[in-house]
Amino acid sequence: MRAIFGLVLIIGVALAGFAVYMAQAYIGQSEQRLNAALKQQEITGRLIEVYALSKPLKYGDPLDKANIRKIWIQEKFAPAGIYTDEAVLFPPEATRPRFARRSIEVNEVLVASRLTEPGQVAALTSKLEPGESAIQIQVSTNSGIASFVMPDDFIDIYWTGQTGEGEVTRLIENAVRVIAVDQSSDLTQRSDSTARTVTVAATKEVVARLTQAQASGRLAMSLVQAGSIASSELIEIDRNKLLGIEEKIPEAVVEAAAPEVCTIRTRKGSEIIETPIACTN
Repeated sequence: MRAIFGLVLIIGVALAGFAVYMAQAYIGQSEQRLNAALKQQEITGRLIEVYALSKPLKYGDPLDKANIRKIWIQEKFAPAGIYTDEAVLFPPEATRPRFARRSIEVNEVLVASRLTEPGQVAALTSKLEPGESAIQIQVSTNSGIASFVMPDDFIDIYWTGQTGEGEVTRLIENAVRVIAVDQSSDLTQRSDSTARTVTVAATKEVVARLTQAQASGRLAMSLVQAGSIASSELIEIDRNKLLGIEEKIPEAVVEAAAPEVCTIRTRKGSEIIETPIACTN
């Protein structure tokens, strides 16, 4: 009996020791995972939950609750205008949906700049900032960008026409934002054909200048990077500058000064006689 009791005691102690070992191993692994998670959090920073698309949207498509889901992103890299509250994305008092102002892909974070206000149709005016107007510019294969320009690109506009000094080409507008090409304001709808018109967003003063420029000469455009700084320097090229011809200025004709002559007058009777003498200061 004592032998059986001793055997049970030994087995119990062994099991207890094994349980302690397993508990220590589990605690150690948990501590390692916790330390790794804390270290990863230090690297990534705080995460926030935002709304993104579960299905792609094209320009003008409505947004509904069945087409969104929540994802986690790093707060420090979150774009401006994100939605973190469903009541803000879908206001309870709204009777009509939001519409996509441009194409949005799956898992792309929803931001205010890519969506209209509830009930607002995704028209061309939704791409205008306060104080801006839209003006359409005729383009052709000679315009420089007719086959490459897309909505949301930025362009420089050059004018070529006659002035008092002959034909010149001058940069008249810098970094103008394109909002539509032909009849499309969606950057994903690119046609293989050459564009015939480009619509840009500009102030009323720029619209007036572009209207006059189209009526008085030819326009050419070049693509530039977004956020290009406008140059205050006048950029103008004429034929002589293009070919490196320096216009010769005629030398001024300087007339030789007549030598100074000094005389002395003497009267002989009714006659006056002038006699040259040396001039003195």
